[in-house]
Amino acid sequence: MDLLDDMRIFVTAVDAMSFTGAAAKLSLSKQFVSRRISSLEQALGVRLLLRTTRRLAVTDLGRIYYERARRILDDVEAANLAVSSQGERPRGNLRVSAPMSFGTMFLGSVIPSFLTTYPDVTIELELNDRTVDIIGEGYDVAVRIGALADSSLIGRAVAPMRMVTCASPRYLEARGTPETPEALRDHALLPYGHSQRVNWTYARDGHPVEIPVAGRLRVNNGELARDAAVAGLGITWLPVFIVAPALLSGRLVTVLDAFAPTPSAIHVVYPQHRQASLVIRAFSDFLSSACSVAGTQW
Repeated sequence: MDLLDDMRIFVTAVDAMSFTGAAAKLSLSKQFVSRRISSLEQALGVRLLLRTTRRLAVTDLGRIYYERARRILDDVEAANLAVSSQGERPRGNLRVSAPMSFGTMFLGSVIPSFLTTYPDVTIELELNDRTVDIIGEGYDVAVRIGALADSSLIGRAVAPMRMVTCASPRYLEARGTPETPEALRDHALLPYGHSQRVNWTYARDGHPVEIPVAGRLRVNNGELARDAAVAGLGITWLPVFIVAPALLSGRLVTVLDAFAPTPSAIHVVYPQHRQASLVIRAFSDFLSSACSVAGTQW
């Protein structure tokens, strides 16, 4: 094996923090992975990893080597993609992570159309509302809702994302309509979120207003929060794409529109070294086009 192969094995082992994980990802034996990294350490004359019976630890020199090696491997892959993708149709497997509600409500119609358009592409779609480690967990792209945290990933906005506060007409007739964000404290609220503390964000005179919320029902799925609001259990705060059909049918109506926060975006994100990938570019273009067609939902 050459130096690039040993670099790839080392980087994969650090990402997985185990020889076993690296071996599984690279379809190699654990013993072979261990031998190649030992050989790399001997060639460099330094210790890159500290082995224990439970896990690996990266030395200071190992961390420096890891960062440089990853950049080299990323550049090599980008160069290969830039050349090999020219003049070709998108092909290959695409591993995608997306939020649960976005996936079930939107991707269920988009992906079959995408696969029909690109018959040489296969997709492995995983729906999960947690923020996945794209590189560490082996995803090609992920769909992210809202503002992006600073990272080494490339993000492409494919649709606007507006949050709306809404409730059923029946609930508002019985409890009244809140006129300010602070008035929400006197209402039954339906928080949507993963943490124990949930805040709803509004805008007043160009400044954000954070309202801590709690309620009898807190869910980590937007469709369930929407259905609870339709049933008259309270007021909820959700992305438009989740509540658009209920708003259009009149089962929900919006409140506090004058305090709506600045719209964010729905993004497709992927590693920098994959920006030349033809299949990732095709998927991003297709999703952006589909969101534009379904513009009233955003």
